[in-house]
Amino acid sequence: MDSLELVFATIQWSDIWLTVSFSIVFIILLLFASALVSGAEVAFFSLTPSDQEKIGEQPGKAAETTILLLQKPKSLLAIILITNNFINVAIIILCSYLSSTIFPPDQVDSLIKFLIDVVAITLILLLFGEVIPKVYSAKNGQKVALFMAVPLKVIGNTFPINLLKKGLVQGTSLINKKVKKRVKDLSPDDLAGAIELASEALDDKRDLEIYQGIVEFGKKDVKQVMRSRMDVEAVEVNLNFHELLNRVVGKKGNSHFSRVPVYKESFDHIVGVLFVKDLLPYAEEKENFDWKALAREPYFVPENKKIDDLLKSFQERKMHMAIVVDEYGGTSGIVTLDDVLEEIVGEISDEFDDEDLTYSKLDDNNYIFEGKTALIDMYKVLEIDGDRFEEAKAESDTIAGFIIEQAGKILKKNERVVFEHYTFTVEAADSRKIKRVKLTIQQQTNEN
Repeated sequence: MDSLELVFATIQWSDIWLTVSFSIVFIILLLFASALVSGAEVAFFSLTPSDQEKIGEQPGKAAETTILLLQKPKSLLAIILITNNFINVAIIILCSYLSSTIFPPDQVDSLIKFLIDVVAITLILLLFGEVIPKVYSAKNGQKVALFMAVPLKVIGNTFPINLLKKGLVQGTSLINKKVKKRVKDLSPDDLAGAIELASEALDDKRDLEIYQGIVEFGKKDVKQVMRSRMDVEAVEVNLNFHELLNRVVGKKGNSHFSRVPVYKESFDHIVGVLFVKDLLPYAEEKENFDWKALAREPYFVPENKKIDDLLKSFQERKMHMAIVVDEYGGTSGIVTLDDVLEEIVGEISDEFDDEDLTYSKLDDNNYIFEGKTALIDMYKVLEIDGDRFEEAKAESDTIAGFIIEQAGKILKKNERVVFEHYTFTVEAADSRKIKRVKLTIQQQTNEN
């Protein structure tokens, strides 16, 4: 009887160890599969445009399938995540079964059993199923992507994975729509409040200025950023070719402008925009050369157009300059892509800019400005928001215009206007306009 029990015990243990052996082999295979799928996630989504171009140039089904999968990134990610989760769940179930078989719960301390079932299995899964393959794939993205492209496509076409993939993609699309809707519902005031709360944490105050510029960007219209017609260099359509070259290129072959408006009879009748680069191939032509054919169609925008809409228009039309017109159809000035971008990133200077011509700082409380200086530029120099000036002004956009509005006349030299704690003294003027202004900031006293 004892020998019979021994035989049964031997058979039972051999069956157990056979099951254990198969389980271990199966777990190793599943870990390898998990490693491949996890590595594929990093490999596919770390491919740069140049990597994708290289793969597209390669012959074979693997390269073709890789490009097809990359064209639908949401579906690809869904296949990878669903497959990886199925594999990881299978590994955990098998590991738990193996642990219970080798270490029966009634024979092993509960703490040791917990360490085996949770800590050990988690570490094995993370190390061999996630960390190592992802580190490898980050350095060998093209190789892993090509190797896994066809298997992932086959897996994605199987019924259960395909069904779950569609459900996951549709679910994420719904979530994305809701998130986008919530973002759209955020007002500029909400964003301004968030930036103000985070301002103390920003080490670089330049970043803060850019964030504030983005918030205020949609509030500004073209009239606030345009260049006045008085400051625009334009050419008359009847100029002969050599007169034109002298005007826009100069005797030394240097031009301060890349685009010049072309008008007929008066600046209120713009008929085209001349690109200086279009003139260069014809520099040696005779005086009767018909340069007017080189002028391009102008793009007109109203003064009240918002600059964020203007930026979109520039992008869609692939243009850098627009002619600004007032409500009566007259030309107010021009606005360029630089003018728009400066509202976000600040002043953009080039080799022709001369900031000393715009203003001079005498001390912390005294400045000399040209009368044609835009109010918005004055705000930047003084580092103020300018809200009080904007509320007080009517149609003016320049310092000279603001002073004339406040005084009700064109001031003469040494006459002054006081606005709150700012004193504007005319330094130079003629019967038609104010040319130069001295701005003095009076010290404010706090009254209790």
